Amino acid sequence: MKTFISAVLLCLSTTIAHAAGIKFVQIPPDANGPALRAIVWTPCAEPAQEVPIGPYVLKGRRDCPTVGEKLPLVVISHGHGGSFLGHHDLAETLADAGFVVAAINHPGDTFSDSSRAGEMSEFVERPTDIKRLIDYMLNAAPDAARIDPERIGFFGFSRGGYTGLVLAGGNPDFLHADVPCTDPKAPICEQIRRREVSADPLTHDARIKAFVLADPLNVFPTSESLKNVKAPIQLWASQFGGDGVLPHNAPALANALPHRPEYHLVSNAAHFAFLAPCSATMKNDAPGLCVDANGFDRTAFHKQLDEMALTFFQANVR
Repeated sequence: MKTFISAVLLCLSTTIAHAAGIKFVQIPPDANGPALRAIVWTPCAEPAQEVPIGPYVLKGRRDCPTVGEKLPLVVISHGHGGSFLGHHDLAETLADAGFVVAAINHPGDTFSDSSRAGEMSEFVERPTDIKRLIDYMLNAAPDAARIDPERIGFFGFSRGGYTGLVLAGGNPDFLHADVPCTDPKAPICEQIRRREVSADPLTHDARIKAFVLADPLNVFPTSESLKNVKAPIQLWASQFGGDGVLPHNAPALANALPHRPEYHLVSNAAHFAFLAPCSATMKNDAPGLCVDANGFDRTAFHKQLDEMALTFFQANVR
């Protein structure tokens, strides 16, 4: 009997062994913007391995064949100076659970290219970048036929959270927003002072059914600027904020949204706690991004964040 049970358990473990398939793609330039570098995670039937990419250590399998049909899609937008790897732990969790996940490097505002990070144009183009990513995933990606176009979600951190609010229907008001200009010589600060704020409508995308936003940059000072945001939102806020996000911004945003979001305040956390837990190399090289104060346990927190985001997407991306 023990032998039989052991054999059954072995078969079960073999059946459910899985990983996040990892693919790197390039989205071609078009009339709406330059080429976009992207990484895609997909459900995969093979066991996970450690996949070192630069200073990051991902868990998955490179170029693993995708399994499943009519799969939901989640797209990810990183924060100021970030990268498409900044939330890889969430992407792995979602892919393990049957989601396709795609993240891009926003041109001009990444760790390796900050050429336009301080300009208004970056805020105009970010939502368009994500729309182009979704267009690619639904129409031209190798797994396009496996994705259900009716089941799309979004995760955004910091400026990525701003990006999500615009996509959801928000219309930013930079002239009256409660965002500090720490460098008054930055182009965007000068543009706001000169009232050189684009009056053109920004890109919204009704295909996205649900949003998870972490410490979003809040340039939506009134209910009027958010009146068209109707999709379900899970909103996360750090207690101390940082990088232009003030501690009171997220509560103000929660109160201004027309529908109360699922709101979570993370005690003892600062802004960069929402980035994936760092390797030892990254902690040494970038302590400001990777080392948390106040005894905050980023690894334990991300287990909670990833599972709660997964539960939210499973309930609302349908």
